[in-house]
Amino acid sequence: MSLQKSHRVLLAIESSCDETAAAVVREDGAVLSSVIASQYELHEDWGGVVPEIASRAHLRRILPVISTALSEADCQPQHLSAVAVTTEPGLVGSLLVGLTAAKTLAMGLNIPLITVNHIEAHIYACGMGHNHSVYPSVGFVVSGGHTNLYDCRSATDSSLIGGTTDDAAGEAFDKVARILGLPYPGGPAIQRAAADGDPTRFPCAGLV
Repeated sequence: MSLQKSHRVLLAIESSCDETAAAVVREDGAVLSSVIASQYELHEDWGGVVPEIASRAHLRRILPVISTALSEADCQPQHLSAVAVTTEPGLVGSLLVGLTAAKTLAMGLNIPLITVNHIEAHIYACGMGHNHSVYPSVGFVVSGGHTNLYDCRSATDSSLIGGTTDDAAGEAFDKVARILGLPYPGGPAIQRAAADGDPTRFPCAGLV
């Protein structure tokens, strides 16, 4: 999808955990590019995300990811109208890498810097691509350390209904996989193992 000069475009940067990501989004909601550099191979030996390893990997990858996102969108930095970046919640060191890159771009280009709560962004993203409002709705966020339900009245008005008090779903899958001797990340590994499982191995009487 090519860049249209009649529409403003935004560079979005995400580095809250173990993925370095950048996207170019047009003001009508069209995603012109989306580039993600995963770190799963760096954390595989540990069975989970190591914050220091994650932040160092972001340092190495942030500029190439941004450059690729701009290139795939056929967008020059001077075409940007603003830069958005995740600032919370997440790993402090990882967030700092993305925020520093975003601040530098915004300052150098003299364009606005928009801070983003990535939990709110997950909910908002569900409505992107729709021609009608998805609100009011119940938002279900399963992201890293977060498994929460939200009462969503608008893109900027949501309240927490409830959530896990310990591990989120993703962390639970990683820990179960480690116990079972399966590789990281746990979710895909458990799914692959389940495909060859015996559904009659354990009785499920009384379960719906």
